[in-house]
Amino acid sequence: MSALISPPAAAGPVGRLLRSRLAAALTTPHGVDRYLERFNPMWAAHEVRARVVSIHRETEGGADGTAPVATLTLQPTSTWRGHRAGQHVLVGVELPGSAKRHTRAFSISSAASAPGERFTLTIRAHDEGQVSSYLVREARPGTLLHLSQAQGEFTLVESPATPTISRLLFVTGGSGITPAMSMVRTLLRDGYDGHAGRKVTFLHFARSPEDQIFGAELAEIAAADNGVDVHLRYGDQLFSEFELRRLVPDFRDTDTWLCGPAGLVELVRDAYTAADGETSPRLRMEFFKPAVARAAATGAEVAGEVSFTRSGATTAATGVSLLEQAEELGLKPEFGCRMGICFSCTRTKTAGTVRNVLTGEESSLPDEEIRICVTAAAGDCHIDL
Repeated sequence: MSALISPPAAAGPVGRLLRSRLAAALTTPHGVDRYLERFNPMWAAHEVRARVVSIHRETEGGADGTAPVATLTLQPTSTWRGHRAGQHVLVGVELPGSAKRHTRAFSISSAASAPGERFTLTIRAHDEGQVSSYLVREARPGTLLHLSQAQGEFTLVESPATPTISRLLFVTGGSGITPAMSMVRTLLRDGYDGHAGRKVTFLHFARSPEDQIFGAELAEIAAADNGVDVHLRYGDQLFSEFELRRLVPDFRDTDTWLCGPAGLVELVRDAYTAADGETSPRLRMEFFKPAVARAAATGAEVAGEVSFTRSGATTAATGVSLLEQAEELGLKPEFGCRMGICFSCTRTKTAGTVRNVLTGEESSLPDEEIRICVTAAAGDCHIDL
């Protein structure tokens, strides 16, 4: 059996058995997926993993400060539920020399996928970004990644199945082009042709032609009779409301997707804001702020003590996840995805207040089962660990 596909047991009666409470009880504390992974890393009952199938260099980067960009094609496990165009995914990697799994969010650049289907991530390698640099510069076909399910509401609402005569507008900058390309690719794949009055305007800003992501494909789209107008701007060709009005006179009343650097987002948002201060509801904006990092930002505000009662270890609450705090003390709790998906790290909070770093929800219930990889102390708390 190929290592790139999950076994038939992942679906049907056997799959339901693997995901049952009985299987969970029999494999406690490690969980079903830990055992399946020993046989084949692409076998899973709950978690989502993927192997890198191929890597395509979009840009090489250069001395002008630009960073290289690569597109990774991924084959996920059958637990992948697919994605809607415009969504992103949390990617977990185990970096060389690091005992921790590092997780970052990346947009999906391919057209909408069905369960178990391959999809692509297009990633720019920033020197300060450990995960992005590793994926672009060091990942190879066969590299195993840990994934969340697709997330986000920055998604396409137009499709051949639900046609309208609405004009669609995409304004992107730099790597912000990736979710917009997912949407355009989905439209074209599903038969969008610009007829019946429908039209797509694609306005993108890049540092230079050499730094342009998807350059050849955008040229093909621009040359085809498909109802998609592509406008590329480079270097000092900055966004202006005047140009946008020339391209799309009624832009404030046009369904618009905006994704890019903060400076571009602010300029475009100002253009969509009326004199009364109201921003057009037709403008959709994407901001990449991985939820797994939220707790650390408020760490300075946390006061309290975390007690890992079974080991007798204590430490001050810092706002980072309880899993990280346990590891800092030298403890080695069981964990899997580090993204709150697999439940391998579930432990009992016997007392105290904690916060789910994915949702921000706080709880003070006694004897509560929590996932310590996505839970942080919000005051004094006792963990059975």
